[in-house]
Amino acid sequence: MNPPAELEPAVRDPRKLRRTAWILVAIMVLGGWLVLKAYETWAKRQTSDTRPALIHRIRKERDLRVIRQDGKTADLFDLRGKVWVVNTLALGAPDLSQRSQEVMKRLAEKYAGVADFALVSLVLDPPPADQVVATLEAQAQHRGMRLPQWWLAANDARTTHKFVKSELRAGVFPHLENGRWLHDSAIVLIDRAGHVRRAVVPQQRGGQPYVATFDFDQAARWDEEGKKTGTDRNNAAELELLLGKTIDALLTEPIDPQ
Repeated sequence: MNPPAELEPAVRDPRKLRRTAWILVAIMVLGGWLVLKAYETWAKRQTSDTRPALIHRIRKERDLRVIRQDGKTADLFDLRGKVWVVNTLALGAPDLSQRSQEVMKRLAEKYAGVADFALVSLVLDPPPADQVVATLEAQAQHRGMRLPQWWLAANDARTTHKFVKSELRAGVFPHLENGRWLHDSAIVLIDRAGHVRRAVVPQQRGGQPYVATFDFDQAARWDEEGKKTGTDRNNAAELELLLGKTIDALLTEPIDPQ
């Protein structure tokens, strides 16, 4: 019995098959080229993007409640809506944060009239509970930390150390070693929405930009090693200028409603 005509095998035309194959190859080559050009465009845009990098967001449930130099209890979350900087210090070893404290003082002067900017210094070695307020008040007066702009703040040591490492993304967990404090003395920059932000520095020779922490002790070591910045400023001065530019950029950003 002969099969119906519609079920008879089709006769394949080799020329049509080759043409279809070449069309598919051309589509794949063109598609790959378009993807490559799109990636090159994206990469070029990334290398020149100087927007401050988002590192981490401090959320309300992971906030730190502190006692300030005026004896009042406050939450760091209360600073939401402001751009603020925070550093850590050991009252018993003020030399360990000397460079960052000097930068903090200059920032306090520079932004004295800016209501949307604040500073916080977190104490790593708080005194006994019955001496906290008196100690903070005396230290703040001695160091020129004036409210409402600049908080000198404390919680118990364990809670503060955990917050510094997990939320401020410190490079070193604060601890005593052979009677000496080891901690990350870098200044941490927080935007209006509670994000930890860092500066982005494009590379002159191309490639991925450098994400800079505001570590002035490290900058001083670079200066001691003779590392050049390519400007008439040393590394510490260049980093302070970069910090100021990053703060200015964040002050112009709208508040994230999330």
